[in-house]
Amino acid sequence: MTKNSLKISSLSKNYGSIRAVDQVSLDLYEGEYAVLLGPNGAGKTTLFQILTGLFVADSGEVLINELNIRNSAVKVLSQIGVVFQQITLDMDITVLENLKFHGRLHGISSKEFNTIAEIELQQVNLWDRRNDKVRSLSGGQKRRVELARSLMHKPKLLLLDEPTVGLDPQSRRDLLNYVLKIKKERKMIILWATHLVDEAEKADTVIILNNGKIIKKGTPNEIKEQTNKMDLHDAFVDLTSYKEVN
Repeated sequence: MTKNSLKISSLSKNYGSIRAVDQVSLDLYEGEYAVLLGPNGAGKTTLFQILTGLFVADSGEVLINELNIRNSAVKVLSQIGVVFQQITLDMDITVLENLKFHGRLHGISSKEFNTIAEIELQQVNLWDRRNDKVRSLSGGQKRRVELARSLMHKPKLLLLDEPTVGLDPQSRRDLLNYVLKIKKERKMIILWATHLVDEAEKADTVIILNNGKIIKKGTPNEIKEQTNKMDLHDAFVDLTSYKEVN
């Protein structure tokens, strides 16, 4: 049986004279937790927008489980779960109603929905808030609802684009811990984009993106060794000349 895979080959995207994504190639496989680490403006969000079908690349190819996103967009997108940088929940309906709307989009029956919603909300410790309006939740809780929603249709690939933006340190840690728990329990590829180095420390693979290009890829220890640095933050700054701001 073929393992889940994400294969990106020579992907490029221009905005006028600006090359936002520049010849990016990357292979990720089932069970891999990868962090796309780069300064703001490095091209992370543009890459994610291509992976989710919002933008079309100027050149290159994206294959998810051997399906080309250009030719099989509906099938590909059914295998992707996404937590976008900006919160995309409806604030004036309940947590459960937000999940129900997503379930309908993915053809989840009412009978299946009740079981799946309970599993996913229990996973992020929000089952007791299921009947509360989203507006009443904290920023961290809203992010956890989005995580639960993104997993309802059992995706093979989970994309998280700067998911901790605006969260306090404890909420950031909580969200990361939930994702790490999911990584252990489910056979999926997780790609987490961030500019915060501490969010990459526990990754299987760190991909450092700068000016649209992948400039380094490896485990955290491999990147530290290759740059002769004692910690990942120093390696990141050395490679990108970026000063991290929390």
